Amino acid sequence: MSIFKKLFNKSTDSESQSGKAKGRSKYMPEEKLPLDEQFIHNFTQQGGRFLYAVDENQLQDHFEDILVEHDFFETDVFCYDDQLKDRFNQFNLTFNNNNVNSSFFLSTCEYVIADNGAILFSSNQIKESKPAQLPETFVVIASTSQIVESIGEGLRGIKIKSKETIPTNITTLKNFQDKSLKKAKEKELMNYGVPNKRLYLLLLEDL
Repeated sequence: MSIFKKLFNKSTDSESQSGKAKGRSKYMPEEKLPLDEQFIHNFTQQGGRFLYAVDENQLQDHFEDILVEHDFFETDVFCYDDQLKDRFNQFNLTFNNNNVNSSFFLSTCEYVIADNGAILFSSNQIKESKPAQLPETFVVIASTSQIVESIGEGLRGIKIKSKETIPTNITTLKNFQDKSLKKAKEKELMNYGVPNKRLYLLLLEDL
C-alpha cells in the first residue's frame, strides 16, 4: 500500500511522479491511482474525515482525539459489536444497542469503496437499522485490506465471505454532510434516501 507515503508526502515520490508526468504524451490516458489513493481522495472529497493508523496504539490515539474533539467522554455510544466494545473499553463509555441519547455510532464495515469514496455496510454491522435511525456521527473502524475498487467488487466479497447466509440491509454511505451533493447522490439506487452523516474512518494498516 502507498498510504503512508501519500500522507507524509515524501519528496522523492513527488519528484519521481513529476518526472514521469513530463515524459508522458498529453494524448496518453491518465495513469490510474492506486486504490488507497483513490479512496482517500474520493472519501475526503465527499466530506469524510480520514484518520490513518500504522498500528493499534495509533488507532486508539485517533479514537481518543475524536472523543476529545466532541467531548464524547462519559457518554452513551450506539454499538452492536462486542469486539469493538472490548477494544475501546478504557474510555469510560457506556455502550448500548439503541440510539436513545447516544453520542455516536461505533462500527466496523464490510468494505471501503475506492471509486466513489463510499463505506459499505450490511446487517453484520447495522442489523436492520436504517441509516436515519442511527446517530448523526459515525466512527467506523476498517483496515487497508478492506479497500476494494467498486461496489460490485464489495458485493462479490460479501457473497464469498457469507457462503450460504448472505447478510441483509446492504447499504452504502457517502453523504458526509455535503448538502450541495445530496440531491445528486440520492438518485443512486443503493444510496436513495440515505441521510448525511458526519463520518470518521479510522483505517488501520494491515498489509
